[in-house]
Amino acid sequence: MLDVQGVTRMFGQKAAVDNISFRIDSPAFVGIIGRSGAGKSTFLRMMNRLLDATSGEIRVGGRNVLALKGAEARAWQSQCAMIFQQFNLVPRLDVASNVLHGILNRCTTLQTMFNFWPRADILRALEILDRLGIAEQAPKRAEALSGGQQQRVAIARALMQDPKIILADEPIASLDPMNAQVVMDTLKRINAEDGRMVIANLHTLDTARRYCDRVIGMRDGRIVFDGTPDQLSTGVARDIYGADAGFNEAATSTSLPADTTADGTYADLMLS
Repeated sequence: MLDVQGVTRMFGQKAAVDNISFRIDSPAFVGIIGRSGAGKSTFLRMMNRLLDATSGEIRVGGRNVLALKGAEARAWQSQCAMIFQQFNLVPRLDVASNVLHGILNRCTTLQTMFNFWPRADILRALEILDRLGIAEQAPKRAEALSGGQQQRVAIARALMQDPKIILADEPIASLDPMNAQVVMDTLKRINAEDGRMVIANLHTLDTARRYCDRVIGMRDGRIVFDGTPDQLSTGVARDIYGADAGFNEAATSTSLPADTTADGTYADLMLS
């Protein structure tokens, strides 16, 4: 399903990602772990085509996505949704409109300028928000939401694209433990229920052990570990993070918020 072969990204004389290769044959939940600067974000940005690779191939369904240009590259970005650490929402726009921005590449300039969306797309956006437990937030400005809620809006925007793969670049790095768990639970549920591959850059071993089917450890641009969560021993952690690094994340128990339904008045307004 995903075949990465010899992918390298140079910045001057330094290799941010250094000849990495791996293969994923099922829609698994894959965690990429390592210290800051290990090359995790650079790799995801290359995969999403936000950054060009210096060399190598990333094949999905037999097609090298690194070779795509123009409209084909943009179409690939729709199939490979990206979630960022800082959410990348439009703060002054309402939540529903932010979700609808997931399909901007399918809309005309006039639709975008006047925030005009087809009825079916509005209903789908509200349905996705309902699924993620934040439908009641649809009419609010994105900037009025908590960090955890904003990240779930970003996930909803990604789902609006109906992607095959979701890339999450440090999705919980700026969240408190309770919101971090809600976001990770949400991503895991999408992976399990939808059969979508999720590849998430993570800082900590406990998060990788709890949520991932497979873990790839990077250090200085290279893969130094590729295995299952139960193989993440202290020795392996030292290889990934260095002997002076801390390996544990405090476990905080929380649960997804209760499901809610969209506000009827706001739905009517969006659909009018």
